[in-house]
Amino acid sequence: MAEYDADWCRAEALRLLDFHAAAVNPEGGFHKLAADGTPLPDSPRGQGNTRELHETTRMIHAYARGAALNHPRAREVVDHGVAFLLHGHLDPEHGGFWWAVDEAGPLDPLKQAYGHAFVLLASAWAAKLDHPDAARLREMVMGVIRSRFWENDPGAVSDTFDADWTNPPAYRGGNANMHLTEALIAAYEAWKDPAYLDMARSIAGFMINRHARAEGWVVPEHFTSDWQLDRDFEGDPMFRPPGTTPGHAIEWARLILELRAAGGSDPQDAWMLEAAPRLYARALEEAWLPEGGFAYTMGWDGKIDQRRRLWWPVAEAVATAHALHRATGDKTWLEPVGKFWSHLDRHHIDHEHGGWYAEISPDGEPVETLFPGKPDIYHALTASLAAL
Repeated sequence: MAEYDADWCRAEALRLLDFHAAAVNPEGGFHKLAADGTPLPDSPRGQGNTRELHETTRMIHAYARGAALNHPRAREVVDHGVAFLLHGHLDPEHGGFWWAVDEAGPLDPLKQAYGHAFVLLASAWAAKLDHPDAARLREMVMGVIRSRFWENDPGAVSDTFDADWTNPPAYRGGNANMHLTEALIAAYEAWKDPAYLDMARSIAGFMINRHARAEGWVVPEHFTSDWQLDRDFEGDPMFRPPGTTPGHAIEWARLILELRAAGGSDPQDAWMLEAAPRLYARALEEAWLPEGGFAYTMGWDGKIDQRRRLWWPVAEAVATAHALHRATGDKTWLEPVGKFWSHLDRHHIDHEHGGWYAEISPDGEPVETLFPGKPDIYHALTASLAAL
């Protein structure tokens, strides 16, 4: 692991920030980037670049974190992203934030809990830079999270509404709730309101301490409208793949450790120190492939479903290994980190143009089946900052 020490990780984080700074769109928001770092003009109605809410918000989050590394464009990118949230994604009539927009306005006006979780994450990290609009963003997004998405029973959020908040969702999903947990932790760290920790504990308790525990530390992803586990959900390949997603178990392991730390190791969070190693260990045991990388999805029979190899589960495994080491003091959790970084370095990091390839083929070469060009910086930067 010495080859991938803190200095190497810091340098990789700065390389990522350098590469993705090219995504800044002078017309507002951020371009999607091709493999060589040039913009991908991909709006289906010919109105410039499509901007999706999770991409706008993740750029804010990434460059707010980059400010701690003294990246020269960090504050500029944060300011640019916050301005586009308020003037591009925000629905001034119905409230909340549209999922996708282009120069002509809303392209996909749905209101998704997943995207709103990232708005909260972006506002919290902007607040850490004392951004003047951070608190305003927080109030806007928390208003709709509490009034539209939150369901007291079971204490988690629903999923997707039409733009005017009609057509309530039949689907309930783990992905939105996982990322809202992350955002609530960040919001607590920014504003110290214990209500954020209470909401995060509620979600984590339902998703992990109740459901993942009952499934032997496999994380259920899909639920019916009355919160019954839906094992037959067909899904879509990008955000809601069928079956279970080992990468999310790894990600949840890190997040519940961060939640426990934010809560000051409160006794009510003791279960998290048991759950995190079990989530991580089972995912690593069952989903790490002999050729390297994690299988994207597993069936409920415990067998690999999709062998598609993406960058983000490996990146999350790096971050979770460091989180387990910090929480337990046990250095053995760091033993696989060199293997993870070696795989990423060989197959996903683009040493010519910068950034990371999203997916590799069975023979280890970059392919684009789910994601065009280079994906956003979020997971790669998380891995790169984990050792710092």
